[in-house]
Amino acid sequence: MDEDEYFRAAEEELGEGEASPYYVTEIPRPDASQMTQTDHMISEVCDFLQTYAVLILSVLGSCAAVFLFYRNKLKIPLEELEQASANIAHDNLDFHITYEDEDEMGHLCHEFERMRQQLSENNARLWRNIEEEKALRAAIAHDIRSPLSVLKGYQEMLIEYLPDETIDTKQAVEMLEESMKQIGRMDDFVESMRKMSSLETRQLQPGEITGAEMEEDLRAEIRILEKDAERTVSLKVSGKDENFCGDKEVILEVTENLLSNALRCSRDKVDVIVYVKEDELRIRVSDDGDGFQESTEKITGLYYRQNAKDSLKHTGMGMYISRLYCEKHGGRLLLENTEDRGAAVTAVFRRIA
Repeated sequence: MDEDEYFRAAEEELGEGEASPYYVTEIPRPDASQMTQTDHMISEVCDFLQTYAVLILSVLGSCAAVFLFYRNKLKIPLEELEQASANIAHDNLDFHITYEDEDEMGHLCHEFERMRQQLSENNARLWRNIEEEKALRAAIAHDIRSPLSVLKGYQEMLIEYLPDETIDTKQAVEMLEESMKQIGRMDDFVESMRKMSSLETRQLQPGEITGAEMEEDLRAEIRILEKDAERTVSLKVSGKDENFCGDKEVILEVTENLLSNALRCSRDKVDVIVYVKEDELRIRVSDDGDGFQESTEKITGLYYRQNAKDSLKHTGMGMYISRLYCEKHGGRLLLENTEDRGAAVTAVFRRIA
């Protein structure tokens, strides 16, 4: 058969879709015995591909699409979510999820980041509440110590002087009256602390205070504290006839804290000066000790102690409570070193309605 003639005849058409009537073009496959082994294998492969090529290409295309989708869309966010879960399991919330694509995984990562932020805020709030409760308990222990010290001093004086009749009945009654005042102060303090969840939530109880009343209350406490500390305390009050509106208990607590610190740090003497005006009350407590060696922020911080031995003597709450109460009273706490290298602390209170 002439090849050119064969194909020309096969391609002749009488009409669209009709083959030439002169030839029937059939190309039979040679028998396997007529082919080499290589040709036979190629023929079988061609038959297989002709039958299954669509299925194979579909499977390969699907696998490639899944692989590319995972690599480009799932791998990065899944790795970030896995690392985030591990961090949360180890109580580490100091991280951020950075995947921000606008797709389903991006939305999931955004919600996971929002959950992390909420957990971090809840954790911080929990620790803050724990610290506030700890500070509140320390403040109660610290502030109740001063009235107890005064009570203890009066009881010791009564035990010492009554058997020898060194003091008369009038003096004994005065000591008992002062003791009752201290008991009343403790009752009020405990009741107010019972209603508080933190020091910052303490409500001020305004009342009229005169300079003469401040002098009387301070002298009664100074008499006991200086005896216990074996120091000399001088008190000067300016403006005895002036009326100041403020929370007397808070002012006395601050004064006791400053006085206790000064007695502990002084060598021989402590000076207390009170300035009473209608719109402001200042209490300055100075000593002849070594003065302040550190910054105001550190000294007035929570649980500050000057040295390790201080932990056996006090809780490190006095200056912190004093600063906090002064600020709640609209004033501030001023720290400075005097010319003779001692320390001076001034508590400023503003008038409240």
